[in-house]
Amino acid sequence: MPRNAWFETVAEARRRARKRLPGPVYGALVAGSERGRTIDANQDAFAELGFAPRVVGHHAERDLSTTVLGVPTAFPVLISPTGVQAVDPDGEVAVARAAASRGVVMGLSSFASRPVEEVAKAQPDLFFQLYWSGTRQVMVERMDRARAAGAKALIVTLDWSFSHGRDWGSPAIPDRLDLRTMLRFAPDVLPRPGWLWRYARSGRLPDLTVPNLRTPGGEAPTFFGAYGEWMQTTPPTWEDVKWLREEWGGPFLLKGVTRVDDAKRAVDAGVSALSVSNHGGNNLDTTPATIRILPSVAAAVGDQIEVLLDGGVRRGGDVAKALALGARAVLIGRAYLWGLAAGGQAGVENVLDILRGGLDSAVLGLGHSSVHELGPDDLVIPPGFPLTLGGGDVPVGHPTPATTT
Repeated sequence: MPRNAWFETVAEARRRARKRLPGPVYGALVAGSERGRTIDANQDAFAELGFAPRVVGHHAERDLSTTVLGVPTAFPVLISPTGVQAVDPDGEVAVARAAASRGVVMGLSSFASRPVEEVAKAQPDLFFQLYWSGTRQVMVERMDRARAAGAKALIVTLDWSFSHGRDWGSPAIPDRLDLRTMLRFAPDVLPRPGWLWRYARSGRLPDLTVPNLRTPGGEAPTFFGAYGEWMQTTPPTWEDVKWLREEWGGPFLLKGVTRVDDAKRAVDAGVSALSVSNHGGNNLDTTPATIRILPSVAAAVGDQIEVLLDGGVRRGGDVAKALALGARAVLIGRAYLWGLAAGGQAGVENVLDILRGGLDSAVLGLGHSSVHELGPDDLVIPPGFPLTLGGGDVPVGHPTPATTT
């Protein structure tokens, strides 16, 4: 039978991405740091949780909508900010159009390959992501630019460390594209004519610069130039986080929390929300799965700020499990990038549809009419599954998530 143009699972999106992309490009999407234990743990932990479905009392209509930082979203899945999206010529703009068509919020990386102004036109419900990189004045200029473009919230990512080594080898990523570089990568690219043709048809080459870090009157740095700036910047303190929050002056999400004590300090610094995250396995390897850490963080601060989760989400059922353990919503990264590689904007829409369908199925089977009714009683939680890092008790429940005005 011929293969459908659409795909039914995120796993199939990944298979198609691997078939279509040059090896180094695909490798950049899947590689976790060091031995890759955390990237596997993020996914495997969701499978350890079971559902406790109901046999009678199902609801014919189910409401999957919610708000995140006051911004309505059709269902609780956000596009996580990811760097240079060279898997498709339209990159972040294609992702933005897909997010807008499905009514979900998009996070845009400061390391994106397309400018924030262009992406915001495609999806006005945009959160802009910032690293602690450069001088304070430079960071203020970047926040001002994002605010002027219409960004509705700021995501500050602080969970990225310098774990370079990968046991299977790090993918080769050029600093810029010139004739010599193209000749060097030809053996990887030529066997993937579909990817090459998409770029040829678009009339552009893969963009390896990061325009959102361009200084006024200057040129956009390359990815590695921006990476170098970040590496050379003195790491922030909690006072620096508070300063960023005050300078932004609007909804503020801190990404990268795994410890209860850090979550409490984030509240003290005035953040509006946090995401329980280990950078998708690209941070310190052997950090526990985020879904195992989520309950303790949600119990500690979930009645004061919104708590989100990212890491390992591949199915709508994963979304339901995160919500049941205290998350307001989840962010996805690799899943939509595989969709983008497999089919451009339509591929990202396909991934979002898969997650929405799986979430709706879970809400139906568990006997609920809304995602806000999901709770720990809907799950089979193995003994010892929840973990607490940084002090506090290990709960199995969670408080009512905080609302944002």
